[in-house]
Amino acid sequence: MKFRPCIDIHNGKVKQIVGSSLRDSGNSAVDNFVSEEDAGYYAALYRRDGLKGGHIILLNSGDSEYYDADCEQAEKALNVYPGGLQIGGGMTAENAGKFLDMGASHVIVTSYVFRDGKIDYDNLSRLKKAVGRKHIVLDLSCRRREDSYFIVTDRWQKFTEMTVTHDTLEKLAEHCDEFLIHAVDVEGKSGGIDETLADLIGTWRGIPVTYAGGVRQMEDLRRLYQAGAGRLDVTVGSALDLFGGNLKYDDVVNYCSNGNR
Repeated sequence: MKFRPCIDIHNGKVKQIVGSSLRDSGNSAVDNFVSEEDAGYYAALYRRDGLKGGHIILLNSGDSEYYDADCEQAEKALNVYPGGLQIGGGMTAENAGKFLDMGASHVIVTSYVFRDGKIDYDNLSRLKKAVGRKHIVLDLSCRRREDSYFIVTDRWQKFTEMTVTHDTLEKLAEHCDEFLIHAVDVEGKSGGIDETLADLIGTWRGIPVTYAGGVRQMEDLRRLYQAGAGRLDVTVGSALDLFGGNLKYDDVVNYCSNGNR
């Protein structure tokens, strides 16, 4: 299990938010933590510790007055750690190459591919043609409805008709290099992981999968390790002391770097 660190950017600031609170209207969200440091600071830390494949997430919509400021922060991070970070938020076939040129290893995509409740294979094909499958991460952010997990888009605000199942993962794995799966219902709440979702994605065997959402203590890391038999990677945000939480960043790095013992 690898630790995939994050740099979430909202309104031009590095933040940790409650995922389910994000709204395009008024660029609003419930903040857990607003950093006094810029994105380059965190990229330098991750580079120092050899953590590759972390995620920069631009949380404002592409038409927001803050989107350019978000991109400026992202560019600072990518300049510090070229090839070491992925980026998501408003990625399209038209702009993805720009972010790869900035230094991102992959672009992370949801809303461009999942539209009107379905997979837009035309857009997915355009994206693959523009940047290549090996540079694409599909973000299957999901929320629970009854007994299923539905993919949500537009910064986690809109439900699609697509459910996260092993069959879905098999089909989509043909079009991307990795999956990033946010458990949106627990994202940013530091209240514990979504164990049902962790078991679902942890038992699938395919391309790399990173779980994000709700990690608050070392026991959650051990639970994720068990769920995926070491194959499931993890992102930790609000719970980290880097972002005002109680879970020590160094402890997470050491646990994930030393064979998860």
